[in-house]
Amino acid sequence: MKIIRVGMGEYKTAKAPALLVSFGLGSCVGVALYDSTKKIGGLAHIMLPDSSLSGKKDFNPGKFADTAIELLYEELKKAGANPKKLIAKIAGGAQMFQLKSNKNIMMIGKRNVEAVKMKLAQLNIELVAEDVEGNYGRTVEFCCDTGELTVKTVGHGIKIL
Repeated sequence: MKIIRVGMGEYKTAKAPALLVSFGLGSCVGVALYDSTKKIGGLAHIMLPDSSLSGKKDFNPGKFADTAIELLYEELKKAGANPKKLIAKIAGGAQMFQLKSNKNIMMIGKRNVEAVKMKLAQLNIELVAEDVEGNYGRTVEFCCDTGELTVKTVGHGIKIL
C-alpha cells in the first residue's frame, strides 16, 4: 500500500489502495473527500477558515477551508471522481489552549470546523462523519480502498469514521 503524507496547508488525491496520512491536527481540520464507486479520495490539512484573511504575496490556497476544499474537489473530478458521489469525513478543530476570553476570533479550531462545513454545503458534499473540537490533537489516516478515516489520539484512543 502506498502511503502519502499530507502536510500542513496541503491537499492531495489518491486512488485505492493508497493511504493518505496527516499528522498533528490541533486546531487544524483534516478533510477527507471520497468517491466509493471509483475508490478515489483526497485529504486536505486546513489551517485557517478564510482566505480573505491572507494578504500575502506567497499565498498558499491549501491553508484555508474555502480555497483548499474547492481545489481538492476540482482535483478529484480531474482524477475521475464523480462529484455527485463525493462524501466527506472530517476530524480536528481542537481548542488546544485554554483561553481567558470568549472572543470567537481566538477560537480557530471551532471557526475552522464551521468554515469547512459551510464549504462542503456549498459544494453539495454530504458530511457523513466527524470527530471534531475538544482539546486534544489528532492524526488521521484515510484509506482510499475502504473510505475509512482512522482518527488516532493520545489519551482518547482510536476512532474509525
